[in-house]
Amino acid sequence: MKKEVLINAGAGEIRVAIVEDGRLQELFLERTIGLEEGETRKRGGGRSGHSLIGNIILGRVQRVLPGMQAAFVDVGLDRAGFLGAREARCLADLPGFDDERAPKISDCVHEGEEIVVQVVKDPIGEKGARLSANVTVPGRLLVLVPNQPGIALSRRIEDEAERARLIAMGEQMVAEAGAKLVSGAGYILRSNSATATLADLKEDAERLAEAWRPVMARRQASTAPATLYNDLDPVERTMRDEVDDDVARVMIDDRAAAEAARAYCRRAMPEAEHKIEMFEGPGMLFDLYDLEDEIDRLTRTRVPLPSGGWITIEGTEALTAIDVNSGSFTASTGLEETSLRVNLEAAEEIGRQLRLRGVGGLIVIDFIHLNEPDNVECVLETLRASMMRDRTPTQISPMSEFGLVEITRKRLRDPLVKLMTETCRPCEATGRKRTRESVALDVIRRVEREARAVPGRVVKVRAAPDVVAWIETHEDDVRTQLARRGAPQVTFEPRSEYAREGFDVGT
Repeated sequence: MKKEVLINAGAGEIRVAIVEDGRLQELFLERTIGLEEGETRKRGGGRSGHSLIGNIILGRVQRVLPGMQAAFVDVGLDRAGFLGAREARCLADLPGFDDERAPKISDCVHEGEEIVVQVVKDPIGEKGARLSANVTVPGRLLVLVPNQPGIALSRRIEDEAERARLIAMGEQMVAEAGAKLVSGAGYILRSNSATATLADLKEDAERLAEAWRPVMARRQASTAPATLYNDLDPVERTMRDEVDDDVARVMIDDRAAAEAARAYCRRAMPEAEHKIEMFEGPGMLFDLYDLEDEIDRLTRTRVPLPSGGWITIEGTEALTAIDVNSGSFTASTGLEETSLRVNLEAAEEIGRQLRLRGVGGLIVIDFIHLNEPDNVECVLETLRASMMRDRTPTQISPMSEFGLVEITRKRLRDPLVKLMTETCRPCEATGRKRTRESVALDVIRRVEREARAVPGRVVKVRAAPDVVAWIETHEDDVRTQLARRGAPQVTFEPRSEYAREGFDVGT
């Protein structure tokens, strides 16, 4: 299995693609233009395209709701964050409570109180960010847990003998490192630690201590609401979380981003620095595996299957429905064989689509009906294998007599379709259209491509007025980043005859 990480650090957006054997398996997007202080996401209080997960914030408790066993905390966003009693229990000085029970929320926090919390789920829809008082700071091999002493392991490490070995090594690390570490803190050993030495763990723990001490210093000097800690930027975070022994190479198309990745490797993972390659062309980085067209298809409802069937993925307020259709495919051996083959293809593809699209919450799959119990179990096993690649916690139900399978996938942020599109009534019954931000970023990428093809010439853009207006609102950032990416001469002309998604880029 050839696994590659492609980082497109373009003007306006950083996109990370995880490719295995030439096929897209993971996609992460983070906007870098339009993130001024005060510009907040229309649908929930975070900044458009910018994840807040992992940020540690000094917040102020606004309301305590005993009936909900929760509190709302002002963390500086449009909507207050939500803190449940279970996530707040580390604030309660009550002996006898264990992990299976939560104290009352009124025993944990009080209205007007300043507390340190961490964002564990981005604002979604009309809901504010989900918070936890049990903050963590992730490293390459370890996760620092300042409020909870002891050693724990990643759930991805399943072998009991290996778990016992790693726990013993973690306890030895804490005992030997002593004062260099955070007093009274605990650690979670990540799956990357399986091949690490004791010295590697000590070094990672000391780096985490260096990251945590300024957080506490800022806590003493700040007034709520205030951000005390931001997680790594997208490039460094990708190196930390995605680059392991299975990754053959990391290709980056921007010199500053490549140097940032190398600098992080020198600090935290020197064994991976040689994997970083600077992409110089020809063409654009994502052209290597025709990723642009595939990314565009991720906002469409229909996904074709190799046999000629397809799956349809449609989201509602309550759940995401996935329908499996055999289409034109008919196996010569009969209906059961046809249904089994299409269902197997669908089960394999569904896990990948859920990851790529960022779909969370309740998911209901309507498979084609099967009569044979062995065939039903075969489909479920394929679906489980497909979902096993997912780092986001999921649960899968048995198949009902109607051919329905329910999945719950932890919802951490808005799905891709909400980031890239918005509600639209008159657009051919699809119900959604591309946002002007996502179209503007397409325009910017096209400018980069054109400038690379005809260096030195002025690139001329004609686009819909609202798209040009968005670009002009962020003109300084757009022109600065385009100049850095080799497109210093660009003109933008609004044209009323263009629909939002239509534009023309030339010289």
